[in-house]
Amino acid sequence: MIVLFLVVVGLFVVVEIGLRSLFGFGNPLIYIGDEQIGYLLAPNQRTRRFGNRIEINEYSMRGNPLKKTPASSDLRVLLLGDSIANGGWWTDQTNTISTMMMRSLASSTSNYQEVEVLNASANSWGPRNELAYLEKFSNFNAQAVVLLINTDDLFATAPTSLPIGRDRNYPDSKPPLALVEVWQRYILKQQPIPEIKAVQNEPGDRVGINLEAIGKIQALTRQSNSQFLLVMTPLLREVGEPGPRDYEIIARQRLNDFTKAQQINYIDFLAIFNSTTNPQGLYHDHIHLNLQGNKFVSEVMERSLLEILAEVPLPQSY
Repeated sequence: MIVLFLVVVGLFVVVEIGLRSLFGFGNPLIYIGDEQIGYLLAPNQRTRRFGNRIEINEYSMRGNPLKKTPASSDLRVLLLGDSIANGGWWTDQTNTISTMMMRSLASSTSNYQEVEVLNASANSWGPRNELAYLEKFSNFNAQAVVLLINTDDLFATAPTSLPIGRDRNYPDSKPPLALVEVWQRYILKQQPIPEIKAVQNEPGDRVGINLEAIGKIQALTRQSNSQFLLVMTPLLREVGEPGPRDYEIIARQRLNDFTKAQQINYIDFLAIFNSTTNPQGLYHDHIHLNLQGNKFVSEVMERSLLEILAEVPLPQSY
């Protein structure tokens, strides 16, 4: 009996250590609620998930600690977005869109002493979450603000903290064991959140409300004498035939008309993806990009940013 007990305990320890060291279970990223933003990643976190390094700084960004005000000789870009910008657990810190852009910008321009691309993002954020983040934290004196959305974000609902601590994807504390996290995440049935239905059934012109939020982000950017770039990636099912659904076509046209009326620099990746030989190879799943997709998108965004920044006076000295 003692031998059997020791074998069970030993097996438990081996499995626990394996889940932690190989997959990062037991140390998930945790979230905090916010009255205006809805929720954001808790600041000052560091973990590895499935071998991918993830760091969250003091401003709930995916990235290294930073000075709130950069040196006058530096280039700072603020990237706002959802899980596509964030990269999630499937993307190592070195392979996020923001990090790729930062490396490439640093090598392609000699006009700045240092280049930073800040990454303020979280899963399922929409334009109203991103606007609220900008209103709370400012743009960190960035010369350019990039808003990266996807087609679904045109229909995003109002910010809410309801999922925090109640949805398995938004934990508010660390589990006591890696085995507990595996049980909660993959085996235990997700309990519905009754109040969330009212949020999901938000009445009114949701597309119009989100366009208004994008307009406010542009206005805040202009007030700080920064440049603004709006970027939208499509869902995988929109690429190729039959293309976007009817309601998405209408929303896309409204966005196109809005960007022209507001004179917003805008990149729509649907046509760009459709012109590539294997757009499906850019996706991790039905919505998120893989390493190749991040590289492709970051290169296109970088070219557009360089054109926009050419209009900005260069620093006089280092």
